[in-house]
Amino acid sequence: MSWQLTEEHLADLARGAAVLGTGGGGDPHVGRLLVQQAIRGSGPITVLDPSEVDDDALVIPTAQMGAPTVVHEKIPSGEEPVAALRALEAYLGAEAAATMPIECGGINSMIPLLVAARTGLPVVDADGMGRAFPELQMETFGVYGVTGSPMAVAGERGETAVIDAGSDNARMEWLARGVTIRLGGVAHIAEYSMSGADVKRTAIPRTLTLAHTVGKAIREARERNADPVAHLAEVLRGTLYGHLRVLFRGKVSDVERRTEAGFARGRAAAVSFDGEHSLDLVFQNENLVALVDGEVRCVVPDLVCVLDSEQAEPITTETLRYGQRITVIGISTPDLMRTPEALAVFGPEAFGLPYDFRPVEELVGP
Repeated sequence: MSWQLTEEHLADLARGAAVLGTGGGGDPHVGRLLVQQAIRGSGPITVLDPSEVDDDALVIPTAQMGAPTVVHEKIPSGEEPVAALRALEAYLGAEAAATMPIECGGINSMIPLLVAARTGLPVVDADGMGRAFPELQMETFGVYGVTGSPMAVAGERGETAVIDAGSDNARMEWLARGVTIRLGGVAHIAEYSMSGADVKRTAIPRTLTLAHTVGKAIREARERNADPVAHLAEVLRGTLYGHLRVLFRGKVSDVERRTEAGFARGRAAAVSFDGEHSLDLVFQNENLVALVDGEVRCVVPDLVCVLDSEQAEPITTETLRYGQRITVIGISTPDLMRTPEALAVFGPEAFGLPYDFRPVEELVGP
């Protein structure tokens, strides 16, 4: 069922997107402000349920790519993702009937909304990652047969480029990453153009609605002085993300973070409040694995999310710092993201991690 997204939805949506971003995807606060301004000028945005998209409709996802740390210094004007969309439409010789997120986490939950508000296009309530991932080939679209090329890249000074790597989505990522680095570390893109039938076949459905639901659940629990994490676990049981596990509670003791090759990479460590247990996180834009006392407790593609212990506000990898009191949770991903084909693209081995994937609900008891 389609719905109208207004300014009143944005705070909850941004909070939920930051949770689903697993520490990455870019800070949705910046995107929220851009969408808020655009809605004030154009009115509500139509969010289409995937089932309502015509099979032959052209859907072009839009997004931001680059290192999340750079976005704090290079805030977009809002014109860049529209420029990418228009460049790809011109290359294809066809106009998009809708746009869609490539990922439902972080700022990339907001970029398609910005495009929609500026162009009048609807946004499909689905995405290609079900969370956030750092590389463009790591999308369910590509896993299940949609090619990312041709893609368009747009910079802040009006530059546009079209990249066509044929069916090689990993090479498309490599080329686009190089262009993005030369545009200052962040760019905006349009890619994985597909039919409505492909959307229904390859996308994770209703993830914009999910992000709003997650953010709302945390807010409502806080308002009635209930435990936000417990309430969120209850809300998620009725979704494709049915399992939430508390992995760790403690204080951040160390953060090592660097921006290299277009990514924010690093590690973080924490100590439990009683001093008896340790946490290690590894991230590449997003949190990839959580180890407690040296044992894997959650690993990609399942979600490793760091929350502030007091308010359950999500903490991104670029804002992790010494002394923060944190609760780390693991959330299960949909079955579509746990197939052998999917794990080959965005499972632990794809990131060079020396661990096998095991579902978080198996690694951590109820």
